[in-house]
Amino acid sequence: MILVGPPGAGKGTQAARLVDHYAIPHISTGDMLRAAVKEGTDLGKQADAFMKKGALVPDDVVIGMVVERIAKDDCTNGFMLDGFPRTRPQAEALDVALNAAKVSLDAVVLIKVDDSLIEERIVNRRSDPETGTIYHLLFNPPPADVADRVVQRKDDTAEACRSRLEKYHSETAPIIPFYDGKGILRPVDGVGTPDEVTKRVRAALG
Repeated sequence: MILVGPPGAGKGTQAARLVDHYAIPHISTGDMLRAAVKEGTDLGKQADAFMKKGALVPDDVVIGMVVERIAKDDCTNGFMLDGFPRTRPQAEALDVALNAAKVSLDAVVLIKVDDSLIEERIVNRRSDPETGTIYHLLFNPPPADVADRVVQRKDDTAEACRSRLEKYHSETAPIIPFYDGKGILRPVDGVGTPDEVTKRVRAALG
């Protein structure tokens, strides 16, 4: 399956719960790239050359790595792709590569949250630099003994949030009709407690 949704929709929380529940590996493209570079695979070497130049790793190299990664034994019962595809051309190219590898996607889970709520979630997020714990000023405020040291991440400002949402709508959202057309899109309401959203996702996956 693939997990999709705007920044701040709660994908990280749901991904951790889903891979645990279904006992499948969570394949984050960032982690996968780093692992391939470390292992020194052919594709890893190609990716490393681009990364050292500060350039984006081309789609065909990333897709090659995805196909290589899902051929490993731990993916026999399934996998969750996170962070890829980010654009419609990537989704189409991945589809071709998966068909060639005789792998079919069962579901693309879309966690839906309105932009106004996303902004409220992100702008009020704070993290504890000592423990890494994430708090929310409205829904999960930091305890008094921690309140003075929590910080706001640079990309959690209203301006940064709007810019990330614009990028999501212009680049990533076009993959939604692509997967809907294939009949595997599973839209889920992302508003509510993490437990409520997890229940909805599991119900959508059947």
